[in-house]
Amino acid sequence: MELNPKHRKFIDEYLIDLNATRAYKTVYKVKDDNAAAVGGNRLLRNPKIKEYVEKQFDKLHNEKTADMQEIIEYLTSVMRGISKSEVVVVEGKGEGRSKAVKVKKAPDEKEKLKAAELLGKRFGLFKDKFEIDENVSVVIKGGDDLEE
Repeated sequence: MELNPKHRKFIDEYLIDLNATRAYKTVYKVKDDNAAAVGGNRLLRNPKIKEYVEKQFDKLHNEKTADMQEIIEYLTSVMRGISKSEVVVVEGKGEGRSKAVKVKKAPDEKEKLKAAELLGKRFGLFKDKFEIDENVSVVIKGGDDLEE
């Protein structure tokens, strides 16, 4: 895939915030927002640029983004107390001296509960709202219609 240097620069700028207008203005030194919007959208419709942007997205996703399985595995390890986090603890060294030390600790109950809650929400175990799939008649009485 052959892209000229300005196209590559446009794509690099576009990937910062997904703003084609800003990217076009930056690379092509255009002042008019409308012209930049048209130019940016035109470039994004170019098949070579579109393909390159998709490849860059895939590359970013693979390197920097956790997928659903990774998140579920992590939450499960927290819930089960398997994962360890590093915390700083102050240890007394005697004679009024202390030292900060990093130690590994298992998740506490609050952290396990939060992980269980997030997993439960993911799998739809908790419902805040219930949907009724039936026709229901509602009669509202008020004022003089109420019997005592």
